Amino acid sequence: MTTLGTPLSPHATKVMLLGSGELGKEVLIALQRLGVETIAVDRYDNAPGQQVAHHARTITMSDPAQLKALIEAERPHLVVPEIEAIATPMLEELEAAGTVRVIPTARAARLTMDREGIRVLAAETLGLPTSPYKFCNSLNELQAAIDTGIGYPCIVKPVMSSSGKGQSKIAGLDDVKKAWDYAMAGGRVSHGRVIVEGFIDFDYEITQLTVRSVGADGEIETHFCDPIGHVQVSGDYVESWQPHPMHPAALEKSRQIAQAVTENLGGQGLFGVELFVKGQDVWFSEVSPRPHDTGLVTLCTQHQSEFELHARAILGLPVDTSLRNPGASAVIYGGVDAVGIVFDGVEQALRVPDTDLRLFGKPESFVKRRMGVALARASDVDTARANAKLAASKVKPRAA
Repeated sequence: MTTLGTPLSPHATKVMLLGSGELGKEVLIALQRLGVETIAVDRYDNAPGQQVAHHARTITMSDPAQLKALIEAERPHLVVPEIEAIATPMLEELEAAGTVRVIPTARAARLTMDREGIRVLAAETLGLPTSPYKFCNSLNELQAAIDTGIGYPCIVKPVMSSSGKGQSKIAGLDDVKKAWDYAMAGGRVSHGRVIVEGFIDFDYEITQLTVRSVGADGEIETHFCDPIGHVQVSGDYVESWQPHPMHPAALEKSRQIAQAVTENLGGQGLFGVELFVKGQDVWFSEVSPRPHDTGLVTLCTQHQSEFELHARAILGLPVDTSLRNPGASAVIYGGVDAVGIVFDGVEQALRVPDTDLRLFGKPESFVKRRMGVALARASDVDTARANAKLAASKVKPRAA
């Protein structure tokens, strides 16, 4: 696709996002800057992306009938899944019928919507290094998997969840039931299945943003952003920075793994590939066929953020993954359970040198819900991290 129409005209180029949280919101903004007509879909009204799109639609995206009816009514040129809880078999059906093009492909959306599909692909089909793992359908199966090979410590995750929800580390026997119950509560779709992974004693973990875009010769090219380092607490990202220093051999292995996975998934767009690194050894962890939460840092580090890269790549436009300057991001949590919160301290936060904020506009706050992010740029990562965390600490969400 190289010809772009005018929004709200008979010739409009229409893109539908399935999932319209803070990441989808930035993709929608990037698409609108290119004159694309946007349709933001979410499971609740007034989601962040719905606040900026041309059209807002609220449906249960895991319901095949609702999803089919909406796509057939709206007739978008592209459907862009932004979350996991989507009726991906219906997307495959609509793509096969020629009704719509799914980003990056309907198959990729299906494989990556849960941890099972992508882990089997990476470890068993592609033979990539991963942690030892088993899938379990019950608490008894989980305990048996740990006892017969996985061992302690280990990590338990729902097969389908987002942003680390339902993920926990098991140190010993007393933690197993708690981890199972937490996974059941944190999964996007309740179907009682988890993955348990042997713990890798890694030095650090990175996100390798990988872009598949159309080159000047019309062929798909693979581009890499500088590696992003991040800190997770209970599986949820709390800060990230770019670039993360790496041994050249580890960086090369990371990109080889990322390219192998994304080439198999196919299509166009940006992928967030998560990797564990110890010395020069690298293990595949997960992949998302869409912008990654740790990649929010690219809003202040790259010439084109991950959201702009995704928008350009899916439209068939050239991309630039080059770094502009080092930077960091730090999460701002809600801190309270309330509807329609207000934010104090914004002015003080923005007085921290070379910082910016994104307040997502989520209509409802929870204590551990991500409600915003502080961004900081600097001449070095350490300064950027310190300033991002300082700016974030000054923003005080509260009930109105």
